[in-house]
Amino acid sequence: MSQLMSQPSQPDKAKPLLTASVHDVRYFASLLRGIGFSNRASMRFTAGSGITVTVEEARTLLATSYVYADHFDEWAFDVDNLQAAPSQLSAPDFDRHATSFEIPLNTLLECLNIFGTANISSSSSTGSKHKQWRRADDASDDERGDDARRPNANHIDQHFGGNEKRTSMRLTYAGPGHPLTLVLAEDSSGPTTTCEISTFDSEPNLELPFDAEQTALKIIFKSSFWLRDALSELDPSCEKITLTANPVADVQSARTGIPAKPLFRIQGTGAFGSTEMDYPNDREVLETFECSRSVSFSYRFAHISRTLRALQNSTKTSLRLEQEGLLSLQFLVPVPRPRGGMSDSFIEFRCLALDDDVAQ
Repeated sequence: MSQLMSQPSQPDKAKPLLTASVHDVRYFASLLRGIGFSNRASMRFTAGSGITVTVEEARTLLATSYVYADHFDEWAFDVDNLQAAPSQLSAPDFDRHATSFEIPLNTLLECLNIFGTANISSSSSTGSKHKQWRRADDASDDERGDDARRPNANHIDQHFGGNEKRTSMRLTYAGPGHPLTLVLAEDSSGPTTTCEISTFDSEPNLELPFDAEQTALKIIFKSSFWLRDALSELDPSCEKITLTANPVADVQSARTGIPAKPLFRIQGTGAFGSTEMDYPNDREVLETFECSRSVSFSYRFAHISRTLRALQNSTKTSLRLEQEGLLSLQFLVPVPRPRGGMSDSFIEFRCLALDDDVAQ
């Protein structure tokens, strides 16, 4: 499905539809690795926005990584050169400002790490609690914050490993029927490698639209480690994970002698028993907690555990539950802009609840 070459390929007569470059692939690779649990990925280039990469599993779990155009040193999308793929010609919503295709994600990640410098440093600190956070009323969890609310570049460099070798990348794509071409170099005087990865016509992805008006629960964890540590504590043999939440008023009005309802509980259940973790009504833990009614939904632990890699690289997490049990997890990943300052990317997971819970 892919072709790797140790020397540049023959000049392509086709004018590139997209040209993008970045001096350090670690941030780009980190956003892709966060959803790297499936090899079949749908990649979409949009002229004014950037790149979205989507994977799915078992028609139940959908993961999308957003890589915005301002994360690249160079981003040039030639709208006039966009040609439709055969499968797109009949689509009524064909967009001339965007193109999409499928790509083997594992191959792309291997290419980005061809010099061994695209991975996050193992000594990176998860010191999320020392960073500054965006308040709930500053912007919605679907929006990106501004520079003033983000850590400075030195902090993010420490997160990814400060004084390590870096790989630069130049990405080009000539359009449907052409490979995705990466030119990678470890430094200006070192070797250069050209990788061509075969692309394929996109197939329809699983659609899991989240209806914000039907939101039953919304939580913003002040730091991602509050959720990451809880999930990491669960026994790997767990079969399902149950999320339970109750309105603050119901928790506070509990009668004497009656067990208090949990504000928010994560319960893992497996063959060897169950584990429960309750969260307090503490703004140092839950920056935002909005619950319109009592909810309790279960999900396969194998699906929820797919989020751990994205959690590891994020600084903040938003958890939302729809009234029918659709779960949305958004992980904020800070990325430095090429010309200074910080920008925010997101990795989002959406997961369907187990059928027996939806039927209740």
